[in-house]
Parts: sequence; structure tokens; C-alpha cells
Amino acid sequence: MYLERIESPDDVRALPSSALPGLCDEIRRAVISSSAAVGGHLGSNLAVVELTVALHRVFKSPRDKIVFDVSHQTYAHKMLTGRARAFTDPERYGRVSGFASPNESKHDLFSMGHTSTSVSLACGLAAARDLAGEKYDVVAVIGDGSLSGGLAFEGLDNAAELGSGLIVVVNDNEWSIAPNHGGIYRNLAELRASRGACERNVFRALGLDYRYLEDGHDVAALEAALSELRGTDHPVVLHVHTRKGHGYAPAEGDPELWHHAAPFDVATGTQGGAGGEDYASITGAFLSERMERDPRVVAVSAATPYIMGFTPELRERAGRRFVDVGIAEEHAVTCLAGLARGGARPVLGIYGTFLQRAYDELWHDLCLNASPATILVFGSSAYGTTDATHLSFFDIPLLADMPGLTYLAPTCREEYLDMLSWSLAWEHGPVAVRVPAAGVVSRPGFERAASYERGWEVARAGADVAVLALGDLFPLGEEIADELAGRGVARATLVNPRRATAPKTDLVAGLARDHRLVVTLEDGVVDGGFGERCARILAREGDVRVRCYGLPCAFPDRYDPASLLESCGMTVEGVCDDVERALGR
Repeated sequence: MYLERIESPDDVRALPSSALPGLCDEIRRAVISSSAAVGGHLGSNLAVVELTVALHRVFKSPRDKIVFDVSHQTYAHKMLTGRARAFTDPERYGRVSGFASPNESKHDLFSMGHTSTSVSLACGLAAARDLAGEKYDVVAVIGDGSLSGGLAFEGLDNAAELGSGLIVVVNDNEWSIAPNHGGIYRNLAELRASRGACERNVFRALGLDYRYLEDGHDVAALEAALSELRGTDHPVVLHVHTRKGHGYAPAEGDPELWHHAAPFDVATGTQGGAGGEDYASITGAFLSERMERDPRVVAVSAATPYIMGFTPELRERAGRRFVDVGIAEEHAVTCLAGLARGGARPVLGIYGTFLQRAYDELWHDLCLNASPATILVFGSSAYGTTDATHLSFFDIPLLADMPGLTYLAPTCREEYLDMLSWSLAWEHGPVAVRVPAAGVVSRPGFERAASYERGWEVARAGADVAVLALGDLFPLGEEIADELAGRGVARATLVNPRRATAPKTDLVAGLARDHRLVVTLEDGVVDGGFGERCARILAREGDVRVRCYGLPCAFPDRYDPASLLESCGMTVEGVCDDVERALGR
């Protein structure tokens, strides 16, 4: 075996050329085996095995700077930079992040998990190199899917004016997460068909030199092409054609399903998973049915159609009323405003971690124009994605300051569907819904609201202590109320706030009449969150005390949700003990 002897890129460069196909086979088997055990970004990593080996043969990392866009394709890179055992030893699976991390290695220059960033980062590195009068290569690796992001265009545009050496490797496997969308992909197809020779060339039009390599899985050809570019004195694009999922038939046959795989059986290609109903399937079924009754409803995705349940079949059924804008979150939000002004009722499904990239568009284009549009915010919870690069629980402070935006936090399946239905009829501005992430909970008897813009649900009436339990934490609020009653401490009032931003002032202020203590529970950051907004109102209401529970303003990495909540005091025992102390009992 070669992998077990590789501790750094120096060991890769020391191998004879004849060993490289065998090394690539070992890397590919390690990617498949480790992903089968713990899950991972399979298709994109399998596509760049040979490219990564060639990069580390030609360039001397970390002196030469290699930046992998989004870092969905860094497994081979990690194996070649001293971390192979995390992919070859089952006892070490999961010990390294699935994304680039400077905390792990000097060969990882940036923490990253968001797309379209590598060219801009490389421009900065190249500019810093030139200012310091140093000599080394800077290489940005970017996938074709990432080219639909506006930041990629901005980076390429700036790269053309650098006036010094920069290499941009475009890894073109003809896929984003789902199929690519955008005009640039017609030109990429023309370039592939002509082996890079067609007259129309988006890269040359931007002022960049351009080379093409058809077989992105020929490690010798890749090494030769990169060697020609080493030490370049001007910006150049190397366009490499690869195949997503290369070397594993199930991933090659269904690149969308195998972009990020749950644990699976290698022999059969059967993926595991929780199964059953989830909020993706609930959303897709609801919107598909609503589209049949209301021709104004349009579903919008920024390259992640699966999170809102739009399978290829549902996308085909929806036709032009399903719009995938590609990896372009800013455009997606501004497009919503245009759709709404044109009379459509658009619904954008997006992960909270990616919605963060469209702050200005939310503020300036959607809210300033009071556009009647719906945003379904997925994964914004302690129970969402736990890698530091994809945290989504900063959403409440971000969205709470958007004038005219109603941000809702349903507690159950029934309330979610009712809120979604209400949002499609609301004419007075945008509505965002914090889609539950802790699993599907059913409360058939929940109290429906005449208007979710204002009210809240008092699930249990009591005195002395009021527990305001937001969204996913409502079941925790129920358990706390039960425990307080069982201890004889208080018969707590339990409130479902419904709004992730502070409820109306009079509702919050009214708690001061019958309660000595108000407890707020949220699985978002506590700084600037829902609880602190309630506390600001209650500070004017006399002697009532407030205890706000939420998550730290930090970047926890690959955490266990239950442990994170416990560290913040958000357990039944922890909250009830605090309540007893606060009441002097």
C-alpha cells in the first residue's frame, strides 16, 4: 500500500510515476469505505482524486498555496497531507472535519464550507505575495457548480487584472449539488464539446488565459498540464473535465443522490437514513398540491431542491414554476422580490447557513419593498448541521432586525403547514418560517392563530413562572413545566411564542402581572436573540425577573446537540434548578 507511507506531499512527490494509478485507487477505495461507514460528500471527492494527486506532485504545499472551493472535495487532499488514517482506519473515521480546517493542518489555508470563495481567496493570497516580493504559486480549485455564485464571477473578474501569476483550476464534472442552472453552463458544454477550442469562451472574454484538459482522470496528463503552468506570470484557467462519483457506479449513475451520502452498503449502494416523514417531504407534498390549485405559487431553490422535498419527479411536474437559480443565494432573494411584484407567490427553501450570504438582499430588496414572499429557513437550530462551517443558528438576530419581516417558529407538523398556508395569503410583507430541525412532532390539538403576524399560544395557564419555549424547544418547555409541577415549585404558564422575533409588546408585558419569573428557551444564539428581546420589554414592567437560555455566540465544531444544550443549561434538571433558586425555594 502507498497511502500508509504518505505523511506529507513530499512523500507523494517521491513516488515514481508508475505508482500513481495505484495510489489513486487506494484513495478512491478509502473515500468509499469511510463514507460508507459515516457518510460524507462522496461524488465530488471521487471526481478529484487524480487532480489532487497531480496538484501535490507539481506544487509544494504549504509554500505554494492551494485553495479548494467550498472544500467538498478535500478528502484526497487530507489523505496526502498527513491525515490518511482518518480515512483508512475505522477507529479514526470522523476524527477530521469533512471540510478544510487550518486547525488540522498547515496545508488547509482557510476554514470553509460555503461555495464560490476560492478565486477571491486566491486573489488575496496572490496580491499579498506580490506586495511582499515573494515567489510562489497560488492555485484556486473551483467546481463548475460553484461558478454560478456571484462571488466566483467577482473573483474571476478581479483575477484578470492582477497582472501576476494565478492558476484557476475549473473542475467541471457537469454537476452542482443537483443539475447545473445558468447560462454559463451552455458555454462550458460548448468548451467540452470542442475540447476548449470553440470561439465563445467566457474565461477569455473576462481577460484570462485558458487551457483545456479532457480527461480529468488521467493523472499523468494532469501532472503535465499543471507543470506547464507552474511559475506562470499571469492569470490562467485550466479547465478540467471530470466525472462526479468516478469509480463508484451508484454515484456515477445518480450524482444528485450521492452528492452527500448517508452511510451506505458498498456492495449494493443502498443508503441508510432515518426513513419516514420529514419536513422536506412534507414541504414538497404541500407545495406541489398548492401549485395545482393556485397558478401563482412558485417554488425557488438555490441549488438545494432536496431540502424542500422537490425530487426530480416533483420538479418535472412543477415545470416552470420550480425555479433553481443555482448556487446564487443573493440572486434568489432578490428574484423573490421580482416574482412577488409580478403577481406570483414565491416560496424559497434555503438552509439558514446559506441565507446568511444574502443579508443585503433581504434588507434592501425584499423587506424595503414589503414583498409578499415566503422563505423557508432549514437547519437553523442546534439540531441542524453541526460542522463549524455550516452553523445556522445565528438566524434570529440576523432576521429579527429586518423591518416588516415576520419570522415564525412552528412547534409541530400541523402548525408548520398552517403557517406556510397563512404566509401564502399574507399580503403585507415577507414571511420567513424557521422549519423545525429536531424531527417531526405532531400536536393535532394546537391552537390555530387567526393571524400569525401577532398572536401566541398559551398552551398551559399558570402563575409565578412563565416558560416561553420557541419552536424546536417546545417539547423541552413541556417537560420543564411538568417537572416544576411535580416538584411543587410552580404551576407554570407554558407559551408557544410562534414568532422567532419578539412578540408584540403588550403580550410580553402582560406576563409581568401574574409571574415573578419569565424563562425563555431558544436553540439559536442567545446574544441578540428572542429571549433578550423579551427581556428588554419586561425590564420596564417592575419586579419580574427574566432568565434567557440559548446557544453561545461561537463556532462549536461537530458537536453533539444534546451536549451543547446541556452546556448552556438547557436541560429539564438544569432549568428547574435555576427556577427554584430564582424563586428562593
